[in-house]
Amino acid sequence: MDVDAVVIGAGFAGLYMLHELRARGFSARVLEAGSDVGGTWYWNRYPGARCDIESVDYSYSFSESLQQEWEWSERYSAQPEILRYLSHVADRFDLRRDITFDARVTAAHFDEGAACWTVHAPGLPPLVSRFCIMATGCLSVPQVPALPGLGDFHGPVHHTGNWPESDVDFSGRAVGVIGTGSSGIQSIPVIARQAARLTVFQRTPNFSVPAFNGPLDPDEFREVKARYRERREANRASSGGVDRATNEQNTFDVDEDQRLHEFESRWGRGGFHLLGSYADIMVDQRANDEVAEFVRGKIREVVHDPATAEALLPRGHPLGSKRVCVDTGYFEAYNQDHVTLVDLRRSPLETITARGVRAGGVEHELDSLVLATGFDAMTGALDRIDVRGRDGCELAEAWSGGPATYLGLGVAGFPNMFVLAGPGSPSVLTNMVTSIEQHVQWTAGCVDHLRRNGYRSIEATEQAQHDWVEHVRELAAETLFPKAASWYLGANVPGKQQVFMPYVGGLDLYEETCDAVAANDYRGFDLK
Repeated sequence: MDVDAVVIGAGFAGLYMLHELRARGFSARVLEAGSDVGGTWYWNRYPGARCDIESVDYSYSFSESLQQEWEWSERYSAQPEILRYLSHVADRFDLRRDITFDARVTAAHFDEGAACWTVHAPGLPPLVSRFCIMATGCLSVPQVPALPGLGDFHGPVHHTGNWPESDVDFSGRAVGVIGTGSSGIQSIPVIARQAARLTVFQRTPNFSVPAFNGPLDPDEFREVKARYRERREANRASSGGVDRATNEQNTFDVDEDQRLHEFESRWGRGGFHLLGSYADIMVDQRANDEVAEFVRGKIREVVHDPATAEALLPRGHPLGSKRVCVDTGYFEAYNQDHVTLVDLRRSPLETITARGVRAGGVEHELDSLVLATGFDAMTGALDRIDVRGRDGCELAEAWSGGPATYLGLGVAGFPNMFVLAGPGSPSVLTNMVTSIEQHVQWTAGCVDHLRRNGYRSIEATEQAQHDWVEHVRELAAETLFPKAASWYLGANVPGKQQVFMPYVGGLDLYEETCDAVAANDYRGFDLK
């Protein structure tokens, strides 16, 4: 046995998992495909890349000294600052000595007789461990659409999820951006400041709210630090992993003027606060229509050209059923003369040509092309590893009908394997760092329990997994989430089985459930 645990991935989850395993006396090795720590924040270097959770909350809480010493510069951190933070964490806790970089894992196989995993990465000797912990990230595999003619384009093509480390200069160039999800909405205003001409190709308009980002007020930051413990506890006890003071009233408990006042107040605070306006926004279509129309009104106010504004109005899916984007100057960008919106619903994309993009019979000549087309979310990274459990069972085959887990942590047929922030857990519906900390702490406590009690393996039972998958599905069906063709279901990846993957019950209820499972001798798991 080389180590007690192999951790795959060195982002927020992998780094903290390594730290927590070490603290409990386990040996561990992290294998990371990138050349440094950061995970999602290592790969996503596109212009304007920024977190949509406030900096003071999108950070670790496990070390009081760490959160007191680190100084965030902005309300919503940009990618370079988050990467510096994670690099600081790796150095501060001496994590790099147990991380192998440029190690893209291709296979992980379980040996039932030895009750251990063998993990393979090209150029490295096989690594044998008791536990295999997947910290592969929910948004880590870029989704590149099969666009006809893409290989014919004469200029550079960049995907937002795999951006070059060196700066990309769009000065004086005609740039096309395909996609108006989160990465498109963040990058378009920044690219517009450089490009001589910017053409945005939009298939589906998205709801986006302003961040009202800016430098952190030093006095306010000192106040946050003085009360960090209480703030973190409130986040952990909340549904979304960040306390946005959700109004417990329902939308139609009040009159129209009161509703508008509540919407305006939360809009003015920026970010996700709008989603906390009323308790029934994600379960009552009429309630959702109220806040959605409020947002559409804001877009009409900002965008000067009525036809462009109309094309940018999101319709056909409830607000929040796709992750709401948080932007800085996105809709304002379309008021610039050199920025053009092409509505692909009216002018369908026909082909990429050597000189640009042809849509609706019109060729748009371009020098550079940006694909802001998102990710194969939640399962993409795991699908690309040859994971084999008991009796050679392949994870890809086991998940061919959609991912199935117990608590989002264990998978039947795959002993001693844990998935961090995976399908069946709150993960992407929450502040990811808060959810990651809960997952890491539960996982570390579990393997510690196994060691102290002389167990060699732990595995989710088929029945517990079936019941959990059904529970996740039933909860989602009670909400408006499944009404959108979102990446929460895998709808953006052709051929992917559409199953609503995240747990919508909230981090607070989820943690209670996980703790109850552990307290009841890990009910639903088979310990040997």
